Amino acid sequence: MSVNDEAGQLKGEADEPGWEVDPDDEWGVAVVEAVGRQLRLRREASGMRAGEFGRKVGYGEDMVYKIEGGKRIARPEYMVKSDKVLKAAGLLTAMNEDLEKVRYPKKVREIAQMESKAVEIGMYECSSIVGLLQTPEHARALFEVWQPSYSEGEMERLVAARTARQSIFSRDPAPALNFVQEEATLRRRVGERMDRRRQLERLLEVGRLRNVTLQVMPVDSVAHPGMGGRIELLKFADGTAVGRSDGAFNGRPISEPKQLRILELRFGTIRAMALPPGESLALIEQLLGET
Repeated sequence: MSVNDEAGQLKGEADEPGWEVDPDDEWGVAVVEAVGRQLRLRREASGMRAGEFGRKVGYGEDMVYKIEGGKRIARPEYMVKSDKVLKAAGLLTAMNEDLEKVRYPKKVREIAQMESKAVEIGMYECSSIVGLLQTPEHARALFEVWQPSYSEGEMERLVAARTARQSIFSRDPAPALNFVQEEATLRRRVGERMDRRRQLERLLEVGRLRNVTLQVMPVDSVAHPGMGGRIELLKFADGTAVGRSDGAFNGRPISEPKQLRILELRFGTIRAMALPPGESLALIEQLLGET
């Protein structure tokens, strides 16, 4: 293999987009800089130059410097390979646990943290399928049409973040999850035909879980309280709760009991007006057959 062929196989900026550090995420910046510093110190202690080290882990020299300088977030496989090359006995691989939290945007991390603690979650969505229910293909198709456009790297990071939140379905004990989807969001042609089929199959899979109630608001329903926008309600074990609605309180998160009661009333009314769970799953099966 020639030098040029070997260099062409090394991952560089073009191969690893979208893993920049958010400068407004102070905690994230500190974690990435600390990891980069450890990588640099261990590499220098081993006597390897950045170029040589990069070839051993399969990355370009420029990427090595960016990661060590805290300018880029190292991927899990980069840390695993670095651990092996630098003979770190698992210490570098262990840093993936902290990096995993940083890889997703700060806002998404905050949402995921609340969802991970909630014992009950209620969501109504009128414009798209609830993020917790989206397949990666469906999420990507939505991000691809966003304006202004996301870069390929930004889309990759957003899709990964949305998918990571779905670990809530494997929590033990499982939280009570209640979803209401507008029928129109299920009929909208998002992505390719097979992508749409996988999305409907995913809804059926989740909707059949013991701790999940999935309902559909039919397109021929009368006006209801959800027409102002999405509603989210999260309840915690200590009796507190957090809610948010596009159509109330300027869309900001609220936790004041009087305001929460308004969102609970709206969500309860929406659930009462939507199709029962059994009929909702039957409708999704029908749409799957038509796709």
